[in-house]
Amino acid sequence: MREKELIVYRGFEDEGLLSDMVWLMENGYCRKKDAREGWQEKRDVLYSCMHKFLDMAGRHGFYGNLWHCYLTNLLVNHENSYSMACEIRGNVEGTVNQAALHDIAIFKEWYDYDFKEMTDCLEAPEFGLVLCYDSCRQESKVYNTRIRKRICDLAVRFSKNRSPEEMKDTLTEFYKEYGVGKFGLHKAFRIAHDENGVDITPIRNIAHVHLDDLVGYEIPKQKLIENTEAFVEGRRANNCLLFGDAGTGKSSSIKAIANAYYEKGLRIIEMYKHQFKDLNDVIAQVKNRNYKFIIYMDDLSFEEFEIEYKYLKAVIEGGLEKKPENVLIYATSNRRHLIKETFADKEGRRDQLHSSDTVQEKLSLVSRFGVTIFFCAPDKRQFQEIVSVLAERCGIKMPKDVLLLEANKWELAHGGLSGRTAQQFIDYLLGKGGGWNENICGD
Repeated sequence: MREKELIVYRGFEDEGLLSDMVWLMENGYCRKKDAREGWQEKRDVLYSCMHKFLDMAGRHGFYGNLWHCYLTNLLVNHENSYSMACEIRGNVEGTVNQAALHDIAIFKEWYDYDFKEMTDCLEAPEFGLVLCYDSCRQESKVYNTRIRKRICDLAVRFSKNRSPEEMKDTLTEFYKEYGVGKFGLHKAFRIAHDENGVDITPIRNIAHVHLDDLVGYEIPKQKLIENTEAFVEGRRANNCLLFGDAGTGKSSSIKAIANAYYEKGLRIIEMYKHQFKDLNDVIAQVKNRNYKFIIYMDDLSFEEFEIEYKYLKAVIEGGLEKKPENVLIYATSNRRHLIKETFADKEGRRDQLHSSDTVQEKLSLVSRFGVTIFFCAPDKRQFQEIVSVLAERCGIKMPKDVLLLEANKWELAHGGLSGRTAQQFIDYLLGKGGGWNENICGD
């Protein structure tokens, strides 16, 4: 069967469906009903494939020609010597191009296959549902809307390509623009474990935060932008620590750069401190890819009895193996020095024979972050400015003096002056309908 002749594109996750479809394309014909050997078996296999296609459409949210979407999904997710060489960089030279073209020619045959004679022979007109499927654009359980649309649009483009060479060029262009596999299609990831060990799994829906959405904090944002742009452009950049008061936009800034620099090959991997022992495994999986990876640690801090920071110190700077150039660590924290300190550390009390060593041990982690950015809580005037800008963006119609008076009441009872408190107040107003009501904050 033709799928056995593939050279580069082999070992697909759902290879059973592909094998069944190829077998049907090669054997699904007959002439006389009473002489059709294995007719019922072939018909059963076809209906089983139809079930799998519709199930795939439900999980992935695919629409249109599901056969084409299925083949496209195989191509954009298959990480091999050709696709990984093309990601972000585009066309590559060498013999691998001939091997890739050989495989794409086989895929082109599958794309162009006319199922009419087969479905007529097997009396299965319902296969038309597979070839023209309307999903009502239902939500995908595998991809977000943006990625799902890219795959379905690429399937349409493939069907219009007139030759394997054109199809290969279209696929290579996709690899260059979006990449391949989970790292190409998704922006953000988290760490999990499966039977094979550490697994980097996509976060399907990341908050659509943009840097312009964060009111104020222009100097901190600019420092973060400068360091990140240097990183994605291949220049020297530093690990970065965002510290300061709660609710000031540190985590939102990280989410914003994930959105801003995705098209330039930036990916974010979220990690918690109990996972630091997996750092080396994570880095090993990403160090040879053509993307830039930020390992993101939110709300990073350590109590005296927690020693996980020692893993982090060794990976950032201090281990024998050099940290890859395509990996940086960004962390947020409410603590400037990350590790809890006591007066005993400073005063050199008798239970500490070498108090200066204790202090240096606790400061050595933060010193490995070359860029530290301070996010301070806004004063009352700045808080009111944030509230006013957010209210205008959200279309809240309320007299300004009333808006600010109610905002002041809200912050006194809900966490004090911060950008987070301002956003929560605006969300409260929107939940009330966004209009002015003299009792809106009094119930």
